[in-house]
Amino acid sequence: MNVAALVSGGVDSSVVVYRLKEQGITPTIFYIRIGMDSEQGYMDCSAEEDIEITTYIARKYGCPLEIVSLHQEYWDNVVTYTIEAVKQGLTPNPDIMCNKMIKFGVFEQKYGFHFDKIATGHYATTTAINDKIYLSTAKDHHKDQTYFLGQLDFMQVSRLLFPIGDLLKSEVRTIAAAEQMPCATRKDSQGICFLGKINYNDFIRRYLGEKEGLIVDHETGKIIGKHKGFWFHTIGQRRGLGLSGGPWFCVDKDIDNNIIYASCGYDPQTQYGKTIALQPPLHFITDNPWNEPVDNITIAFKIRHTPEFTMGTLSKQDNRYIIESSEKIQGIAPGQFGVIYDKDCKLCLASGMIALSIV
Repeated sequence: MNVAALVSGGVDSSVVVYRLKEQGITPTIFYIRIGMDSEQGYMDCSAEEDIEITTYIARKYGCPLEIVSLHQEYWDNVVTYTIEAVKQGLTPNPDIMCNKMIKFGVFEQKYGFHFDKIATGHYATTTAINDKIYLSTAKDHHKDQTYFLGQLDFMQVSRLLFPIGDLLKSEVRTIAAAEQMPCATRKDSQGICFLGKINYNDFIRRYLGEKEGLIVDHETGKIIGKHKGFWFHTIGQRRGLGLSGGPWFCVDKDIDNNIIYASCGYDPQTQYGKTIALQPPLHFITDNPWNEPVDNITIAFKIRHTPEFTMGTLSKQDNRYIIESSEKIQGIAPGQFGVIYDKDCKLCLASGMIALSIV
């Protein structure tokens, strides 16, 4: 089998190469550069150590290595999407879009189509049912990354290999240590991949600037402070509001008037909700497993990357799908994605962007 392996220099993707070699497969390793050039400003993602480790892995296991640049495509698609979403008062998810558009989109169009399969270090699996391939969850639910893959389509999923999806993170590190990989104890990357060491707010400030607005107590309507632009704040946010006598949480935003609404207390009920409207159309990864009309179908779902699933029901009202959670959940942020699983929390079936309003 002719396999392309996406390797970043981290422990997960490096162990992917080892596991493929165990199966008698010598993959072609691809390191994708997406850090921006200096003329785009602020995008100073140093890939030097990543490439050194990836080069070591390629030599250790006798694999060809290609270093490819997709930074312009990343800017045109993912960074632009992020800026536009923030301008609209939404909470973007660049990692979901990077997987959809870049790692398994542009890469496939430019390089991946030459290969039978593309292997990646995501914690996920695939499941074959009636000759169809479904995205499914990993053995390690604490590391499961299917949430970030929820916008892939059937063709993308059917060509993917997830060689570490049946391992716990601890088992991956054990393999890396036994193989004396330099990344064996390397920390996992955190934050948005294109920012490197740049603060998120600094990035947003560069492209959207600042605009002073009011912070209003959601319960009383009183003005309790000022902010520098609604785009610096997201629903459910606690830190960064600069208010005393807290804790205070951002619970709503008035985009037109640049107003942030906040509630006080460690557990303000205004943070919570049970009804989640998904912006149409709902994106089914492999197919729609339900007969129309969809009405109170039992599902599991996530509205952010967490180990835990939440149970609920899915219904279709007019052209919009509505998730009704079995319990109140915190921080329902428009612009983020609701990712839908079967009731056994095994198959990742669909996803949709959380809408600005329920109606």
